[in-house]
Amino acid sequence: MSTWLLLAVVAAYLVGAVPVGLLVARLAGGVDIRSQGSGNIGVTNLLRTLGPVAGVATLVGDVLKGWLAVSVARAIAPDEPWAPAAGAVAAIAGNCWPVFLRFRGGKGVATGLGAFLPLAPWALLPSVVVFAAVVAATRFVSLASLCGALSLPIGAAVLGYGRAAVVAAVVVFAIVLLRHRANLQRLVSGTESRFGHRAAGA
Repeated sequence: MSTWLLLAVVAAYLVGAVPVGLLVARLAGGVDIRSQGSGNIGVTNLLRTLGPVAGVATLVGDVLKGWLAVSVARAIAPDEPWAPAAGAVAAIAGNCWPVFLRFRGGKGVATGLGAFLPLAPWALLPSVVVFAAVVAATRFVSLASLCGALSLPIGAAVLGYGRAAVVAAVVVFAIVLLRHRANLQRLVSGTESRFGHRAAGA
């Protein structure tokens, strides 16, 4: 790994590690979102605990930081073809394991959406459609997130985005799967909460 690529990855990680949900919660309700609801700093917990305005603000902020992280990585290492893809993975890793919060963060879905906007925009379309369809059919946001993440590398490959984007999408799916392991256990046991209900682990 070249020095510039390493710097790009570190910068993307730090951008991704900005705890948007925590900041929104403090501004919106003066609370530490980690002590509310599921304790997660992601969009779903903000929606359930502080309402739609806080949830949408967190969604927009997480998407923007994903996009910004990839853009920063590309700017730092413009001659490195893997820089944007590596920046996308680093941003999502930053969101999930932020150094600013002792490596306890979100689940990477919204940040992943933002990260792939500049990397493989058309591959996001089937992912968003799958996500929306699964939420509409089951009201399980966790299941929809997993299905959407799974469709991302498939879409990137089918649409010809190249090896770097496909590999990044596969790694992102693995991260999302890892971060949703508790949700998977609850889905199997039948105890996972549906969207619109207060949850213990969204």
